[in-house]
Amino acid sequence: MNRKLEEKAGALLRERAMTFAVAESCTGGLLGSLITDVAGSSEYFLGGVVAYHDALKTSLLDVPPAIIRQHGAVSAECALQMARGVRGITGADIAISVTGVAGPGGGTPAKPVGTVYIGMVGRDTERVERFCWDGNRVDNKWHSVEAALQMLIDYLEKSVGNRKTVSEEAGR
Repeated sequence: MNRKLEEKAGALLRERAMTFAVAESCTGGLLGSLITDVAGSSEYFLGGVVAYHDALKTSLLDVPPAIIRQHGAVSAECALQMARGVRGITGADIAISVTGVAGPGGGTPAKPVGTVYIGMVGRDTERVERFCWDGNRVDNKWHSVEAALQMLIDYLEKSVGNRKTVSEEAGR
């Protein structure tokens, strides 16, 4: 894993005076942990929810039970709602969710081991990406976190490049 991704994401969030939150399932808090490995991350990281069990996805993140019944907890629909839910709870500018089948069991022909959905929700964006990793359980978690961080970085670099920083706002 490129351990610099969390630093780059943090620097971009800080430069743009934006806040961030996470909702994690298959990564079990790894994304939030990496974000908080960066000194000063409390300036932009509001927190996260590790909702491994479906009941927590529905009760904490407001994922409608019908989404889980119809599409499954490992789905684009669930990932999007998880990101919406944690953004709503925290008030973050941007939220990312991760849900998937880390392995070694739990896969199906439609959603084999390594299938992961990453959702991202912000003021001007809602998107989900599907990934299929071919590693072991730990590798699949790391690949997912790296993809989530890269998704955040790409969004921050391309979509909100004109935002003023906190220091620019204060200098007025």
